[in-house]
Parts: sequence; C-alpha cells; structure tokens
Amino acid sequence: MSIESFDHRECRGRPLYRADQVRELDRRTIAAGVDGFALMQRAGMAAWQSLKARWPGAGAITVLCGGGNNGGDGHVLAALAAAEGLVVQRILLKTVDDLTGDARRAAEMASAAGVGVEPWRPGLTLRGELVVDALLGTGLGGEVRGDIRDAIAAVNESGLPVLAIDIPSGLHADTGAVLGAAVRATRTVTFIGDKLGLHTGAAPAHVGELDFRALGVDAEAQADLLPAARRLDAGLIGAWLVPRERNAHKGEFGHALILGGAPGFGGAALLAAEACVRLGAGKVSLATAPAHVTASLVRRPEVMVHGVRGAADLGDLPGLADVLVVGPGLGQGSWGQGMLQAALQAALQAGKPLVVDADGLNLLATRWSGERRDDWILTPHPGEAARLLGISAAAVEADRPAAAFELQRRRGGVVVLKGAGTLVAGPAGLAVCPFGNPGMASGGMGDALSGILGGLLAQGLPLETVARLGVLVHALAADMAAGDIGERGLLAGDLASYAQLLINPGTGDDHAAATR
Repeated sequence: MSIESFDHRECRGRPLYRADQVRELDRRTIAAGVDGFALMQRAGMAAWQSLKARWPGAGAITVLCGGGNNGGDGHVLAALAAAEGLVVQRILLKTVDDLTGDARRAAEMASAAGVGVEPWRPGLTLRGELVVDALLGTGLGGEVRGDIRDAIAAVNESGLPVLAIDIPSGLHADTGAVLGAAVRATRTVTFIGDKLGLHTGAAPAHVGELDFRALGVDAEAQADLLPAARRLDAGLIGAWLVPRERNAHKGEFGHALILGGAPGFGGAALLAAEACVRLGAGKVSLATAPAHVTASLVRRPEVMVHGVRGAADLGDLPGLADVLVVGPGLGQGSWGQGMLQAALQAALQAGKPLVVDADGLNLLATRWSGERRDDWILTPHPGEAARLLGISAAAVEADRPAAAFELQRRRGGVVVLKGAGTLVAGPAGLAVCPFGNPGMASGGMGDALSGILGGLLAQGLPLETVARLGVLVHALAADMAAGDIGERGLLAGDLASYAQLLINPGTGDDHAAATR
C-alpha cells in the first residue's frame, strides 16, 4: 500500500465525545423509540456485567447512589446484584422520596427487589467487598462539595476496589480535571459514547481499567455529531509504516538535522539524534557544541556530528537537510538563539518542516512571540504551553483540550501537548494517546520524542500523521520497556530500540502484540 493510497480513517481510533454530545446521543436514542427507563436498565445491566467480569467471586457490594440518572444506574445494578444472591449495601445521598423521573423508578425497583437503604452519614462503614460509585455523572460542572465530597473521600480511604459507573465521581467529563475531589476507581464502565475526559489530565489516576459499552447506540452513525477527539490506535503504526521496497536507498528516507546541545547540555541532543536514526531517517546530522562531538561519535557513530560554536559555523547544513529538529539541550542563551534563528530562516527560505521542543519553545515564547507556521510540530509540556499562552500551568491542566486547540490556533501547524493522555491538536482535530506510563516522568523523554518525530518527518509522512504516529510510538515503546524492566528507573535512552521494534511490525515475536 502506498502512502498516497492509504486512507487514515481506516485506523483513526475510537471516537471520543464531550458530555453534551453524549447527552444529545441519549436524547436522540430516546426520540427514536427507546424508552428512557429501558435505556437506564441497559446501563445498569451493562455495569452489572462489567462488575461480574472483573470480580466474579464477589459476594457483597456497597452501592453509593446520587440523585441523578447516574444514581439510577446504581439502583438498577443493586437490584440485579441482589437478584443473584449478593449482599447489597445501598447508600443514598438523596432519599427515594426526593428523586424524580427514571431515577426514582429505578430506586423503587431496587426497594421492591428487597434491597435496603441507608442514608449517607459521615463515618458510615462501607461493608461490601467492593464499592460501586454511582454518585455523580457527566453533568458535573462545578467543584464537588458537602456530603458528596465526604462520600468520595470515604470511598478513596476505604481501600476497597471501586467500579465507577460512567465516570469516576468528581472527574470532569470533557477535560479530565478533578473538580475538588474525585473517586479513584479500579475500573470504570462508560456508556453510549466514550468521553474525552476519561483519557487525559488526571483521568489515568482515577479511571483505572476502562470498559466501554455502547448500549446498542451507534454514535458514529450520527454524521452531524462530530467526535471531540479520537483515541489513537496502535493499528496506525502498521498502516503507515509499510515494508520498504527491496531496492530502496538512504536518499529516499530523508535527511534530518538536530540542532541542540549548547555547551554543557549535550545529552538531550544525543538522545534526540539516536531516536531519530532508529526511527529510520536515511541520514541524521547533529549540530552541537564542539565539546559534545566525541560523546556523539562514541555513542552513535552513524550520526554525522558537527561541532558548531555558533550559528555562523552551520554554513549550508540547514539547507541540506529535509527536516529540522531544534530544541533539545538548546539553552536560551546566545548559542541557542542563533540555532533557532538559523532553523527558522532555513524553514522559511526552503519550506522545510520543523520540530520545536524544550528551550526552542521557551525562546518562541519570549523572542518570537508572533511566529506562526503551518509546517511545524510544537511539543510543549504544560509549563511550556503555559509560557506560550501567557497563562499558568494550572490553567493549562484545568482544560488541556482547550489549551492545545488555542495554542494550535495561535501558532499553526500541529501541537503535541505532553503529559498523561498526551493530546495532538491539528487541522484534522484532536487525538488522544491512551498509552504511556509513570516511568516516563524522567529526564530526556521529550528529547526522545523530538527525535522520533524528526525521523518520521524525514521519511516524507504528512505532518499531522507524524505527530500522531510519533506520540503513539513513543508511548508504546515506553510501555514495552516498562514491561521488560519496570517503570522505576526507566530511561529515555531505553526507548529507541523498542521504538525500532514497533516501527517494523512483526519483528520480534515477544512484542508482536504491541503492534496490533
């Protein structure tokens, strides 16, 4: 399959929606003839099936029910569990008499099935072997307070496994931010449309295993209801990185130039260069401070290293490359400023794509505040994104999707907002990476990502595809490495060899599953 003939929609990943879109899907499903209470029963049954699949031997459960339809799902689950002989402790944050609509019907159904009720009170003992969180649904917009907040704290302090229904209570369904307090679930079962906020920000620490149940609703059949994002799928790797022709030569796979490694900061540039060459670029050059040349030759002699004391020493090097990666170990002094200036000039004159990371981004924020391009990939972490946007890092984390979109609007190209649930914002929309692990919280990981992106760009892949593919490979390589050697002590330098396995699907039987 050629790059030209490949339709990226074939492996675009699961659609993700905002809370208001899922409510609209729910409304349309009911308007099409599905009774609202029947839909609630479907959700409760799906949650019960999810619970049994995860904890098949459970004999006693505690179900905490809030006042809305999410609580109604909990009441249905409680009735089903009791019918199968489980001991059910049902704790209500709102009395049955105060409930309305389908939630009240569900609560009365559970009572008719013989499930007792206990009003919530501080200090109440949660007696089940596991807890079902049906306190709050996706409609939460403000900070959690009062009894609900106390109940969330009790769940988290109980030490019991937790099944969250639709979303962990207290987590924002659109942003993944914690609204004051949020349940830390072992497993979350979500319905109708998968939610963007279950995949980014604080979500990985609260969602646990995610079990998506469509309840018979085909969200993508609603052509006018475009997903808020796409969840990246590992199938993207094999779809884009097809086997090479047997008579291929290095000139067909591009020349990448890494500009970085100011005096005293050579390691970052070396990590980027190694990742770049491992990702299959035909040629990789490194322009770095002269003091780092020997280390580069020893670490990776395949990289063509050039010792440069400043931008004047670059000569024609930027013009000879097909893609420029600037930022790893760049520094914000005169050396780094000269390198970034040279990269921007070369890109402007010859239309070369850029990857800008680390201090390259900080310099954009302070000295090139108006620079905007359609052919670059920017890879900020939340602190760098905050400087580029002129806001706080906390504000970025409070709404990561909005920050990524705003940065892409201002600066153009494609923006990779790093962190748990890395986001890729570009002209085609938003993508979310569900992979990666806490072992990536170590120095140099961003430099490795920059090199991966540069290596893929050198091979002629489209800019936005490179951003999505590079983020995916980077995260999956880290997961493979952590699976072999553990998360603690995981190094950025460990990723290049695993990334090489990933971009050659079928290589290595032990890791074949990671490429599917």
